[in-house]
Amino acid sequence: MSRNKEFDEIEVLDKAMWLFWEQGYEKTSMTDLVEQMGIHRRSLYDTFGDKHTLFLRVMDRYDSKVSGTLARGVETSKTATGALQFVVGTLICGAEDTPNGCLMVNSAVELAVRDADVNKRSTDAFTKTEQLLKEIILWGQRDGEFTSDYDAGELAEYLHNVGVGLRSMARTSISKKKLHRIANISMMLIVKGLD
Repeated sequence: MSRNKEFDEIEVLDKAMWLFWEQGYEKTSMTDLVEQMGIHRRSLYDTFGDKHTLFLRVMDRYDSKVSGTLARGVETSKTATGALQFVVGTLICGAEDTPNGCLMVNSAVELAVRDADVNKRSTDAFTKTEQLLKEIILWGQRDGEFTSDYDAGELAEYLHNVGVGLRSMARTSISKKKLHRIANISMMLIVKGLD
């Protein structure tokens, strides 16, 4: 007879996400995960499979959460400039009380070259972010807020590349002030009349 789970699957998945985000894949042991998630080792294996499978579920969960946050922020923005500032600000600061940087960027740097599953999830997430940026840029070009001197898709690729750099730098002791300065210069290339 099977026993009912004595834990909330999403809650413990979020705990694993936090640990992988903070430490990376290689440094995180199964013992670390059992302790962080607060479940028995057998329950971890029965519910999530091995460490790699759990990590892929964590990446999916992270992508879903970030995509939702960005979409809600853009939907509530009154202008394309406001939407772009929200996205860039989120890239620099992330959500409150979370590890610095981005789990997708960290995972791509650590594993993508040798792990096809991680590579696919990372590049899919990057493509979604670029598409969101492209939609914001098209909105701004249509409304006359952004320059139309460049293709919206190419500007989105450029901004996303800047964003990946900012998310990497956010893991260091570099000040948020410097990161915002870099972001503002990048935005000035796109936004008309941004001071």
